[in-house]
Amino acid sequence: MTVWSKRAETELRKAYLYIQLDSFQNAEIVRDDIIDLTIDLCKNPQKHPLDKFKKDNDGTWRAFEKHHYRISYRIMSNQIRIVRLRHTSRSPLNF
Repeated sequence: MTVWSKRAETELRKAYLYIQLDSFQNAEIVRDDIIDLTIDLCKNPQKHPLDKFKKDNDGTWRAFEKHHYRISYRIMSNQIRIVRLRHTSRSPLNF
């Protein structure tokens, strides 16, 4: 099961609204692609590389990029938790 943090949900919503200012169709494509990719994580949660910005990563923190957005997630025993979504042009945060 994939669960989104409130922060990640908010960031996805902001991205959707920002893209929608230029193109409703592109906003839907970006949103849907990102959501679909996060749902697919349940099939193979270790598909993506370790999150290089996570300090002391124990191997459960991973990340990938799509449509210039970086999606960070954590593999937990009973779920995949989407933790953060950031545009790749923004400075990464170590956490």
